[in-house]
Amino acid sequence: MNRADSREQGFTLIELLVVILIIGVLAAIAIPVFLGQKGKATDANAKEMARAAAEAAETYQTDHSGQYNGISTTALHEYEPAIQTSEGGSNAYLSVAEELEGGKGYKVTAVAPTTKDTFTITRLGSGQISRTCSAVASGKNGCPSSSSW
Repeated sequence: MNRADSREQGFTLIELLVVILIIGVLAAIAIPVFLGQKGKATDANAKEMARAAAEAAETYQTDHSGQYNGISTTALHEYEPAIQTSEGGSNAYLSVAEELEGGKGYKVTAVAPTTKDTFTITRLGSGQISRTCSAVASGKNGCPSSSSW
């Protein structure tokens, strides 16, 4: 073993700094992307809550002579216990469940826990169904700029 071989053990300071710089750049790219995905996931949870509430509303209507009279978040929770009706924790919750057009239609709104985006399903008496959303931070998360999902 000669003298040159014994001096080449380990890394130089420059090599370590370059590696740390590369890791820092990758982290700066990855962290915002991850946080955006987290917001989309909580919005997806709220969308599913709205869908579950819409299905429960249809069951409610069947049990009430074809009418949505008296529909409420509490009534829908009784039909589907998975529907959360109050804010708390990391789950979406149903904030609105109301009848429209004299009991011939309904509107349900779910709220995403972290983004506070709202997702609404409205069914008119004519049978027309619309899905709309309102985003706190536009252009991000699961509410598209068209406000229709």
